[in-house]
Amino acid sequence: QVHPVESGGGLVQAGDSLRLACAGSDYTFNYYVEGWFRQAPGKEREFVAAIDWDGGKTSYSDSVQGRFTISRETAKYSVYLQMDNLKPEDTAVYYCAAHRPRPELGSRADEYDYWGQGTQVSVSS
Repeated sequence: QVHPVESGGGLVQAGDSLRLACAGSDYTFNYYVEGWFRQAPGKEREFVAAIDWDGGKTSYSDSVQGRFTISRETAKYSVYLQMDNLKPEDTAVYYCAAHRPRPELGSRADEYDYWGQGTQVSVSS
């Protein structure tokens, strides 16, 4: 099993940058597709970005395309979400999730098998 653990959340101002990290416990983490989701108060969990097992394929939601970058570092069993030009509407709890390799990267929460506990990102205007 994979047990993702998120870190890097915090309170920033609009226009600032933040990098989230998602770490696995061992090398098996590197064989999974990793995704980032977020959930704002009163809203459904929404897809943010995903990356395949070797980092060769990524996908993003329209709302973060061009501002966020997902990457992975296999030597550290980690996936990152670099968030630039943050906006107040990016405020949410951000979750890292994993699913087994498939031809297409998952963009729905029910496609993912393992979830982290989440990390809070707050962006003030």
